[in-house]
Amino acid sequence: MNRRHKTTIFMDTKESSTVFMLKGILKGILKWPPDKQRLHKDDRLPDDGKTLTARPQAPATVGLAFRADDPFEALHIEPFSSSPELADVVKPQDSGGSANEQAVQ
Repeated sequence: MNRRHKTTIFMDTKESSTVFMLKGILKGILKWPPDKQRLHKDDRLPDDGKTLTARPQAPATVGLAFRADDPFEALHIEPFSSSPELADVVKPQDSGGSANEQAVQ
């Protein structure tokens, strides 16, 4: 999973893919060349030749920053929003017996 600001891109890559290959995939999606992309993983900047270590059972979140001019922009990832509280009509009903239940004979 690749994240930048409010954008999240889910990607399916081989376990042997390198950081540069990941940048190539992002180039096809976002139209930014690999030399203008900076990927961040756990507050580190992995080398382009490094192999990805994420697996389907343990996916990785990689941050993305672009370089429009000379310096790269600061990494910024918006947190996911939380879902609103469920309305009363869609909340599960308590089945512990209520006054509205009819007796079965």
